[in-house]
Amino acid sequence: MGTSTRTGRHVKTWFNQTACRARRSIVGIPKKLAPTIGIAIDHRLRNSSLESLLTNIQRLKAYKAKLVVFPRQALKFKDGDSAPEELATATQVQGPYMPIVREKLSVELVKVTNEMKSFKAYDKLRVECMNKRQTGARMKKASEAEKAE
Repeated sequence: MGTSTRTGRHVKTWFNQTACRARRSIVGIPKKLAPTIGIAIDHRLRNSSLESLLTNIQRLKAYKAKLVVFPRQALKFKDGDSAPEELATATQVQGPYMPIVREKLSVELVKVTNEMKSFKAYDKLRVECMNKRQTGARMKKASEAEKAE
């Protein structure tokens, strides 16, 4: 049974939960542990490509390697807490931590020629659309012409 559009806006979508789970499971971070160590979980995100999945996994692995987890009680260390040697050398990080650096796209400048100015893009698109639409009719006409000969 479907929902109306008004109701559909408020329904939480569960499209690609497996992608979020895949990133965390490859790195080895359980779902309930992730928010406690500063990793946000957003079920709406989807991996658009294998390349983005691999970069996200690398980021999570690097974050987990640099992470220092202090024990809740000073002298009672549990599984997952950092070693006392790491705790002694740990420093508080100020400002943005591990920012995502995007590569800047460079645009190549080209001298505008008369041929470029005279090119009619809309006309070209309309002709190509018409050619695509008429392909079947033209093939049929050609086959009938062959039969007639």
